[in-house]
Amino acid sequence: MTTARDIMTPDAECVGENDDLVTAARKMRDLNVGALPICGEDGKLKGMLTDRDIVVKVLAEGGDPSSTRAGSLGEGKPITIGADDDLEEAVRTMKQYQVRRLPVIDGHKLVGMVAQADIARALPPERVGDLLEDISS
Repeated sequence: MTTARDIMTPDAECVGENDDLVTAARKMRDLNVGALPICGEDGKLKGMLTDRDIVVKVLAEGGDPSSTRAGSLGEGKPITIGADDDLEEAVRTMKQYQVRRLPVIDGHKLVGMVAQADIARALPPERVGDLLEDISS
């Protein structure tokens, strides 16, 4: 059985909930990613921040990214997957919530990220098209 732990990118880096969006954007640039988990002072996952969030919710509204905190954009309970959940659970979760990335948690600790591409590489080729269509629709 393939698990989230088997296919995830380990050691996901967080942006702190009190970090400003300029710091978050630079971290995204440096890591070459479009999304970062938002972690609290307690080390627990507080949400997800995307480059689109920064542009649409702050810049387009005339907000100041140097004074806006990452934690202010973490809305609701983050959609996650357990490290020992199987590949099919990851597929179901992505489809259900229409997300392309899942933070992987072990207990309450963030241990990695599973992206749509990670799942696509792990699936049989005949299932990849359906996955992409289901998540993107």
